[in-house]
Parts: sequence; structure tokens; C-alpha cells
Amino acid sequence: MASVDRAHLVTRSVAGTYRPFVRTGFLLSLVGAALFIVMLLGDGSDRAWQLFHVNWLFFTGLAGGSVALAAVHKVANAKWSGVILRFAEAASAFFPVSLLGLVLIFTIGYEPIYGHMQEELHTLSHGKALWLSHGFMFARLGIGLSVLFLVGWRLVRADMIPDMFLAKGIVGDQRKTLYEAWTASYDGTEGAARANWDRVHRLAPLYIVLYALVFSIVAFDGIMALQPHWFSNLLGGFYFMGSFLGAHTLLALMMFYGAKHLSIQDLVSPKQRHDLGKLVFGFTVFWTYLMWSQFLVIWYGNMPEETGFVFSRLWGPWRPIGTAVFLGMFLIPFAGLLGVAPKRTSMTLGLFATISLLALWLERYLLVMPSITSAPGPTFGLVEASATLLVGGLFLFCYGLFGRTFPMLSPRLAEITLTREASH
Repeated sequence: MASVDRAHLVTRSVAGTYRPFVRTGFLLSLVGAALFIVMLLGDGSDRAWQLFHVNWLFFTGLAGGSVALAAVHKVANAKWSGVILRFAEAASAFFPVSLLGLVLIFTIGYEPIYGHMQEELHTLSHGKALWLSHGFMFARLGIGLSVLFLVGWRLVRADMIPDMFLAKGIVGDQRKTLYEAWTASYDGTEGAARANWDRVHRLAPLYIVLYALVFSIVAFDGIMALQPHWFSNLLGGFYFMGSFLGAHTLLALMMFYGAKHLSIQDLVSPKQRHDLGKLVFGFTVFWTYLMWSQFLVIWYGNMPEETGFVFSRLWGPWRPIGTAVFLGMFLIPFAGLLGVAPKRTSMTLGLFATISLLALWLERYLLVMPSITSAPGPTFGLVEASATLLVGGLFLFCYGLFGRTFPMLSPRLAEITLTREASH
């Protein structure tokens, strides 16, 4: 176990430039934007907006779920994750892009995504038709996500302030100005540290409650509303817990890259990988439990307005996607991470985290596309690639900007983790 050296931790915390993320993300988003515009001007306009919606749900879920992961660790006073937790918080940089994406969906992209739903509103009750109306839906999603993201960003910012205070003397002029402005009211004393700790532990539980509430609304309006006659009270939990699982798999991948990029591989121990692997494994099982709970009730009830949603995704041309989701979200990671060694080994944990994350994208695709596409089955081509490259590139770009601006390692939290590990 590496010795705990605060000066070394502070230096490493701001050593990353994340240049590959910034450059690659910018290039991917630029190519994706160009392709997306071309597709909007051609026959693939509807498919392009529909895939934009799929990717918005996926990457918004990852960003919100990553901050929820950090908030849960704060509430639980987790000590084992001090070295790696900032790699999850960095996903909060995607919040502004997510809000911009929401505006695009409910303006230019509304007709290709929700146009068919508007045709069905006259068959619904007055209350449900009002609930699913364009203005009401946009307002609640916009307000809910804005409040959630504001609380999430304030939480991340509060958690970073003590680390910025420690690092402001060794960063360049541009970052130093930012760090000094943000830490103007923080002097590093025990009283200031306590006040900041209290702020973090007020914001964390608030974010968790808002996360469950707002992301349930996102699931209802972003997925269930696409097929207005189908309903599931469990879909909200299914979406936000799936995003929470995705946040853990993303953290595993960002941990491996970040540890190498910051030259702190010696600080990320097999024990930390094992603990993260156990959470990935546990929430994989929980995702399966929610999936089965939703499936069983709908199938056993055998009501056409409910079973049609499931039938169209598990039989016929969509069945290969459903099979891939089941294999990638449950069977493969469950079998692969069942033992201790695969969780402690970087290569195997990274492999199964990647499979699970890709399968989560397919799950979002499967939840959305059969409800809105005019195609008889799944289609993957340049149209689908354009929206995926655009939104995925922006996510990578935003993550990289966060990584090159803020401390990607918390010296004070890392000290706690490393000291506890050394004592064992």
C-alpha cells in the first residue's frame, strides 16, 4: 500500500489534462453534428431525432446516476471510495448539455418523437390528455431537471471546494483565479471544514430524493408516454435504478483511465476494485429483479393494453435486441462477476462493466424505438450513428473539460481511504 503523502495527493489531483477526452469528444461530436444535420435534411430525419431521444435518455441517466452514486456515498459516509469518487462526480459536467437536448426534443424534434402520441390524445381521458400535452410535459421536465441538476452541481461544487483550496497554490493562473474565487469563503480551518461538510450532507439526501422523483417523471414522459395506452408504475424505478447501475459501470471505466492518467494506479487497490465490483454485481441482480417484477405482473395480468408493450419487444423482429439486453445486462456480468478474482482484476472488471454499459444503451433503445419507429424492426446505420456520435461525443467532451479544470482526486478523502486500508 502506498504511503499517505498529502503533497503528492494534491499534486496528482490537478495533474490530468484529459486531452484525449476533450479532443476525441470534440471530434466525435463534430462528426456526429455534421451527419445529424445531413440526416435531418434527408429522408432519415425522423430516425435521427428518435435516436437523439434514445441517447438523451441514456447519457442523461448516466450523468444523473453518477451524481446520485456520489450522493449515496456521502449519505452512507462511505470510506472506501475516497480515491475514485471524483471520477463519478465529473459526469455532472453534462448537465447543461442535457437541458439543451431537452429543449431540442420539445421544439424541433417533438413531431418525429411525440407526433404519433398527439394523434391518440383524443382517445384518452381529459386528465390524461392534459397530463401528456406538450406544454405541461415540457414544463415539468424542464423544471424538474433544472432543479435536480442545480442541486447536483451545488453538491459536487461543495465537495470540491476543500480540494480546490489545497490545490490553488500549484495550478496555473487561469485555474488559480477560478479556485481563489470559489474558495473565497473557505479558509481551511476546522470550522470552515465542518460547515462545508454540513452543506454536503444536506445536499446529498436532497439530491437522492429529487433523483428518484425527477427521473421517474423522465421515464414516464420520455418512455411510457410514447405509447400512451400502456402504463407501468414500476417503470420510473426501473429507469433510475438502471441509470444507477450504469453509473457504477461508467465509474469502473473512468477509474481505470483516470488512475493511469493521473499516475495514481498504486492508490487504486484491489480492495477498491472489489468493492466497486460488488456494487456492479449487486445492482445487476437488482436490475434483473425489477425487470422480472415488471414482466411477471404484466404477463400474468394478460391485459392487451399492457402485454402489447412486452410482446413487441420480446418476440418478432425486436427479439434479438431483447435477448442481447438480457445477456448483457444480467447473464454475462452475473456469471462473470460472481467470484472474487474477477472483481479485483482490472481487465475482467473493465470487460464486464463495458458489456453492461453497452447493454444498457440497447435497453434504452429497446424501450423507446418500437413505440415510435415506422420500421418493422431494429435498424442501425449512419442515421443512428449520427445522433449517437453527437451526444456521446458531447458527453466525453464535457467530462474532459471537467477533468482538466477541477481536481480529479480528493486528497482529504483519499487520505481517509488509504489510511484505513493501511491499518488493515
